[in-house]
Amino acid sequence: MVKYHDEEWGVPCHDDRKLFEYIVLDTFQAGLSWAIVLNKRENFRKAFDNFDPNKIANYGFKPVQELESDAGIIRNKLKIRATVTNAQAFLAVQKEFGSFDKYIWGFVNGKPIVNHHQKDSDIGATSPQSDEMSIDLKRRGFKFVGSTICYAFMQGAGLVNDHIINCFRHEAVIQGKK
Repeated sequence: MVKYHDEEWGVPCHDDRKLFEYIVLDTFQAGLSWAIVLNKRENFRKAFDNFDPNKIANYGFKPVQELESDAGIIRNKLKIRATVTNAQAFLAVQKEFGSFDKYIWGFVNGKPIVNHHQKDSDIGATSPQSDEMSIDLKRRGFKFVGSTICYAFMQGAGLVNDHIINCFRHEAVIQGKK
């Protein structure tokens, strides 16, 4: 968790494959702790073809059944099937906008929202932007994309900087330091 916080969380991401990875992981995080998902990240990477949306979008009955019995990942049938659906929706967004990056960053006008929270308890679970994102993703066929999950996605992918102001990463992320 420390390495993820110190090197990845909140860093603006513009790589479509990585953005899809965040969607997959956040789908499985719904109702669970982030630590559980993060500890299984490499298992997810192997199980889901390195988070390749082109491959996942074409998963049929057999690959889904194999995932449902893979003890290395979270074996939630609804979340596994949602990941296939989300891959298909992700590809449709890429086709429409040229990239998922262009689409998703439109919710924050192309630049990260920088919050100035004093303590962790000041950080909210949603925002007007995550509300809007959730509505639009659902309209496009995505599953497990409620506003809270969208906000977690925004935090992870750097659409919002929610490092508290006395955290060494708050200013580093603003300055573009990884």
